[in-house]
This record gives sequence, C-alpha cells and structure tokens, in this order.
Amino acid sequence: MRVGIACGGYSSEAEISKKSATIVFEQLHNNGIEVYYLFISSSAWTVGDASGAKMPFDTASFQWKEGDQFKHFDVIFNAVHGPPGEDGDLAKKLAQLGLPHTSCGPDAAALTYNKINCLKAAKELGIPTAKSVTLTAPTATVMDRIVAEIGFPCFVKANQAGSSYGVYRVGAAAELPSAIAGALEEDQQVLVEQALIGRECSVGVVQLLDKIEVLPITEIKTAEAFFTYQAKYEGKAEEITPAEFTPEVTKTLSEHALLLFKALKLEGVVRIDFIVVDNIPFLLEINSVPGLTAASIIPQQWGCTQRPLFELFHGMLQTALNKK
Repeated sequence: MRVGIACGGYSSEAEISKKSATIVFEQLHNNGIEVYYLFISSSAWTVGDASGAKMPFDTASFQWKEGDQFKHFDVIFNAVHGPPGEDGDLAKKLAQLGLPHTSCGPDAAALTYNKINCLKAAKELGIPTAKSVTLTAPTATVMDRIVAEIGFPCFVKANQAGSSYGVYRVGAAAELPSAIAGALEEDQQVLVEQALIGRECSVGVVQLLDKIEVLPITEIKTAEAFFTYQAKYEGKAEEITPAEFTPEVTKTLSEHALLLFKALKLEGVVRIDFIVVDNIPFLLEINSVPGLTAASIIPQQWGCTQRPLFELFHGMLQTALNKK
C-alpha cells in the first residue's frame, strides 16, 4: 500500500498539521510502509519523500511523477487540521476520486468544524452545551444581547478555527470589541459562549474496522485563562490520563462521546472536548482531525492502552481501505 499523509492546509494550523504528519510518517516508514507527505498549501500541492525531496503534484489526476514513473496513492491519511482537511473539502475531493482516507465524510466534517452547527446538533441529541450568542458583526444590538444573556466572563470564539486560534476569554464588556475583532480575523462568524467553571477534559474515540472504542479520558489543568495554544503545545498545561473522575462521570462522558461519534457519523479518530460542571459534562467542541504531535492528547490516550502508536495509525489505514 502506498500512503499519502495529507498535511499543511490553508489555516493558522498548517505548521501543527505538519508536526502531526511527521509523527505519522515516522511510525509508518519505520515499519516498512511506503509513505509520502502530501503537502497542501494555497499556492501549490507537493509530494515529499523520506529523503526530503519535493515533487510537483497534479491535483486533477491526483498523481505525481517520480523519475520516469507516474505514481498515485492507495489511501490518504488525513492530518490536515483546519481547511481543507477538517472542513470536509478534502473528503469531498477524495470521494469524487474514489480514494479512501482515514477521516470522516464531507458532511460530518463540515458539521463538526462549524462550532455553531455542531453545538446545535449536540443539543438536539440532549447533550448539554453552554449558553451562546452568534454574530457576524459587533452591532450594538448583539453586544447588548451578550451582556444580558451571556454575561461575564465569556468566551469569544471564531466559529471555524482550531488549536485555540481566534479564542479569547473576556472578563468585561470593554474587552468585547477587540476580542470579536480578533476572532473575525480567523472566520466570518463568531460564537460567544458563557464561561463555564469546571473541569475540562478530552475524550478520544477511534473506529478500527468494525469496533468503536472510547480511549482513556484526559483531564486538562492549566494556569492559563483557558486551554490556549501555549497550554496545548508549549507545556503550559497538566494533562492527566486517565482522568480522575468518579465512575458515574466517566460513564456519562464515555456515553456522550460515543453517542456523538455514532449520531454525527464520525470516523477514524476524533477528540471530543467537554467541561464538567457539578458532575454534568457540557460539550465544548469536536475535532474530527485531532493533533497527533508528541504534545497531543490522542497519542497520550492511546499510550495508556499499552499499544504501540503504529497499531493506531496502521489500523486507521486498514479501516479506510476496508470501506473502499
């Protein structure tokens, strides 16, 4: 099997995506799999091999030329955080080509990447979420609604962004305009949520062939105002896996994560973030292409199961090929 690890993308998460891809590449390459990088950017798509060489990639035929030979991929490992990997665009293109990949389909990806629509779907499933207001511009009317309905502190979030880009914790009305302006730099829609005070955690769910498994839960403790980019990737957070919740809370978190995975037709490996308030889990967001760097949560959770990381990545590829 010839594997292409799609990475990069069109968002602020491009460099993190490449770090995730490096972990996957090393695991597959070191275990004898023929693997290449598929670097995606707004200017060009290129293919990279173990030597570091980069070759032009034809997005129409989905092939590239290596020497005198044209090559194609048998399966794509999607490691693109943000568009086009996490918003469904890549999945749509691969479906048109009949090329299997490790993440969910275009509709599920588009839904979960859109925080507003994802939270609406969760509410319809009976899963608690924080009170929220959505906006596309900071009008006087919407600012009054935020003060009256949401209050402070609150979170201002770019609707479609990841890795805590475009996310601000706001403590007073005077801070709202700059936070909203920052979020609007990442996306045209903004979600303003009530700041819930509780224990933040991440639940990994993975499907390998016909088995869906909830991984050991991670609790996130940070001295930052919230789980910022620095907390995630620069060691400014304590991540406890498995989390020390009561059996009842652990059961509820696992049930909610499993329900979301199945009902929203997710595939591959996903990370679902909650905050537990008075033993009640509230959904924060769903990541359909979660980070796989050395600092990321999914590899930590998989490691707690005492299985090698290669088994996860190879299993995801086998599952993708099995669907073809």
